Amino acid sequence: MALAAASRVLLHAGSRLGRREVVDGARRFANKQVLVETEDAAGIAVMKFRNPPVNSLSLEFLTEFVISLEKLENDKTFRGVILTSDLPGIFSAGLDLREMYGRNPAHYAEFWKAVQELWLRLYMSKLMLVSAINGASPAGGCLIALTSDYRIMADNPKYIIGLNESLLGIIAPFWLKDTFVNTIGHRAAERALQLGMLFPPAEALKVGVVDEVVPEDQIHSKARSVMAQWLAIPDHSRQLTKSMMRKATADKLIKQREADIQNVVSFISQDSIQKSLHVYLKKLKQKRG
Repeated sequence: MALAAASRVLLHAGSRLGRREVVDGARRFANKQVLVETEDAAGIAVMKFRNPPVNSLSLEFLTEFVISLEKLENDKTFRGVILTSDLPGIFSAGLDLREMYGRNPAHYAEFWKAVQELWLRLYMSKLMLVSAINGASPAGGCLIALTSDYRIMADNPKYIIGLNESLLGIIAPFWLKDTFVNTIGHRAAERALQLGMLFPPAEALKVGVVDEVVPEDQIHSKARSVMAQWLAIPDHSRQLTKSMMRKATADKLIKQREADIQNVVSFISQDSIQKSLHVYLKKLKQKRG
């Protein structure tokens, strides 16, 4: 109920956002930071992230993303979505840490609720989701990928994926930890989370973070091929199986959603955490010049 209510609020908030156009027979609708290209005949859509320079998951991006996803879920034309980046070399660098630094507790709570909403919406979506990981994907970028039904990564040694929160002095939330454990197993997840490990494509495939690695120029054609394979399964049986496999993990967050928000707000409000974030953001600013 809480998820549905929040989604209605987001849909209302986004009802005046975006623009629609038709290009080469395909429909497009776009908010500022999310481009959606639809292929009605195939029953699929491609959601492209475009929040330069690194597709950070800001509050604005999170809101627009959920609005766009809900539009697709409410349109019975679509059965599957490919998630990818419109920016070269970067899938998503993860949460916009500026949303977690130097703000008040109310803002931290609003931001974290939006992060939860993104995960819940993707993780329990009835749509078949393929992540075409065409760039670096640490932390929140990995979060998006982990919610997908299938993950394909471009074979470029410069690209990495993983949950590196511990390196920043923060921790992955319990529900993301559970998703990681469900994906790669308890021991591998424990080691990767404590060390903040980021895996290049070959290692990501070996440990099970991704399902397939392909040449970069083939990633989108491969995503469509995989989508066709999954959509050959009747929707009702695939969706019920997905729910059966994932519902317990999602319910754990839904039952503790407010407590999770308060725990995160309390944690990031600590002076030591704010100092760690300050140091990291300062280094990041210097690195970008």
